[in-house]
Amino acid sequence: MDEVRACWKVSVRRACSALKIDRSLYTYQSRRGDQAALMKRIREITETRVRYGYRRVHVLLRREGWPVNPKRIYRLYKEMGLQLRNKVPKRRVKARLRDDRTVATHVNQTWAMDFVHDQLATGRKLRILTVVDTFSRFSPSIDPRFSYRGEDVVQALERVCGEIGYPKTIRVDQGSEFVSRDLDLWAYQRDVILDFSRPGKPTDTDVIE
Repeated sequence: MDEVRACWKVSVRRACSALKIDRSLYTYQSRRGDQAALMKRIREITETRVRYGYRRVHVLLRREGWPVNPKRIYRLYKEMGLQLRNKVPKRRVKARLRDDRTVATHVNQTWAMDFVHDQLATGRKLRILTVVDTFSRFSPSIDPRFSYRGEDVVQALERVCGEIGYPKTIRVDQGSEFVSRDLDLWAYQRDVILDFSRPGKPTDTDVIE
């Protein structure tokens, strides 16, 4: 449009009329604010919760107070290429401890949680949910079952927390039981932070490993 006006020395009205373009399209100014902070937060969430799609990311952002709708998150999610991110852990990358974690200074500040596997003499396999307090090294829960789902983890935690109290943070890996909606909702309602390890970084949960 500007090139046509400069070349033919005509007004905006005549240039729009010749090109059959509505003048409002030419004069429109986007009111969209800076997306950098929001995109940075989306990136942070998806780096630790690699199985989360844009809907789960939207739920977390709304909990944090971001005034966003699902369509906006979906658009940014696609622009950032997150739907194509690699979920396979890069095992050959040298592992190192996370720099953003602090050492626990009292009981029930930080727990670590993971599964231990065993089997009976008959060959039937067991999954044992093990929880360790990173400060005292006390294990408040060692719960064996033949199978575990997200809701089973919630039941086990609720039973333990009813006896000794709720932790501030629980360190977990990217297992399906730990990224489930059930555990996510439980943690949100109990004001417990789920600290997910990075993919392929077992040292992030070194206490329980």
